[in-house]
Amino acid sequence: MKSIGKKETLLDELLHKIQGYETILGRLDVGIHVIDEEGKTIVYNETMSKLEGCEVSEVLGKDLLSAMPHLTVENSTLLTVLRTGTALPDRQQNYINARGKPIVTVNSTTPLIIDGKVKGALEIAKDITFIQALADKIVNLQENLIKQKTRGQMPYHPNTRYTIESILGEAPQLRVAIHYAERAAHTSSNVLIFGETGTGKELFAQSIHNLSPRKSHPFVAVNCAALPEQLLEGLLFGTTKGGFTGAIDRAGLFEQANGGTLLLDELNSMNMELQAKLLRVLQENIVRRVGAVNEVAINMRVIATMNVEPAVAIEQKKLREDLYYRLGVVTIRIPALRERRSDIAIYTDTFIKKYNKILTLKVKGIDKAVEDTFLRYNWPGNVRELQHVIEGAMNLVTDDEYITMGHLPMLFCANAANTLERSQEQVVHPVAFPKGLSLGNQRELLEIDNIAAALAETGGNITRAADRLGLTRQVLQYKIKKYKMK
Repeated sequence: MKSIGKKETLLDELLHKIQGYETILGRLDVGIHVIDEEGKTIVYNETMSKLEGCEVSEVLGKDLLSAMPHLTVENSTLLTVLRTGTALPDRQQNYINARGKPIVTVNSTTPLIIDGKVKGALEIAKDITFIQALADKIVNLQENLIKQKTRGQMPYHPNTRYTIESILGEAPQLRVAIHYAERAAHTSSNVLIFGETGTGKELFAQSIHNLSPRKSHPFVAVNCAALPEQLLEGLLFGTTKGGFTGAIDRAGLFEQANGGTLLLDELNSMNMELQAKLLRVLQENIVRRVGAVNEVAINMRVIATMNVEPAVAIEQKKLREDLYYRLGVVTIRIPALRERRSDIAIYTDTFIKKYNKILTLKVKGIDKAVEDTFLRYNWPGNVRELQHVIEGAMNLVTDDEYITMGHLPMLFCANAANTLERSQEQVVHPVAFPKGLSLGNQRELLEIDNIAAALAETGGNITRAADRLGLTRQVLQYKIKKYKMK
């Protein structure tokens, strides 16, 4: 009797686990399809059912080819993996499902190996139909803009609106960056721009294009972090009919930017394999569409942007070193707003004038308390954050002539209070520089002194020290290693 009871307990536990797994599979936002060694479906979740337009009951427990007549031994990735025992990772598929709906997925298919033998195959499908539609819109809009003929005296490509004159600020660090941008504009070399989020990297990129001999030619921009890597490759290189399931003949952004400039925003989000292909394009000035045999010659300049220092990105394996040397012929660093606090007044005045027009207000400026807060705040979101703070404040201004602390967004006030409280705890450690020391070496000594002070004040806590210094943890670790401080 005890053994029977024990078996029932084990069976109950097994059934409970199965029910739990089924619940999990049913709630995943990816499609799951598993077949056994005979080609019968043993797992088919609701997400896969919706993707393929098939009822779970029509597929589960059935032979794959009989349940899905449109498949064959040759074109079924599940049966191919079952037969070869080799995984097929990250395959894009465009198809019409059983209900006539166009679907785009990225599929990864893996053999299920038990005791060295292939006992089945697992396919995981991610629906990227909506993202593909957005990517198609990007391509179509770019094509339409490129085809538009510039009328009259329009000096710039319609994809752009910023020029060097659009860059506001008088701080020496910013003027150096502007000087580099002006010099770079008159060359054909590729440019790498890096700076924190919100510092104006695209503004610099467009300004370089509009000051260059390429200004009447296309300016094409793509955010490398906004699209899955499978879509990004097709978007950049273009596609050829038959290159993958559902592929069509379409020029990529490399070809669309021919004669002009291609902006690769957040380059460090591009995977290393795709970076290698980009390197080849830059070295040989040719591009081959996905699935194509022939190559197309192109003449374009690439401007890439990143929100981290190149050395840090290389160390973190987010940027190929050889690609950096090819792209970073001209490297421009845009200083953070906290490094040039003298420019805060210029931006504040500009944004107030802008929103006075939009909101039909007559705000004259900010009061002394707001000015003091702005000057002491670290501005992690930089100029973009300052603009949003001014916009938010002016939406609360009625008949007042000056923005006060009571008009500022609540979240900003909370962040500012936290920052100012920490800054009051910091101790200034002046550095006496030896005579004749170069400006670069003085800067390094100052950095070392500030880092050492921050580490001492935080008991060696890297995260807290980075926060005090207004750096990311990764950048601080890089600098500690660079200066051999540990």
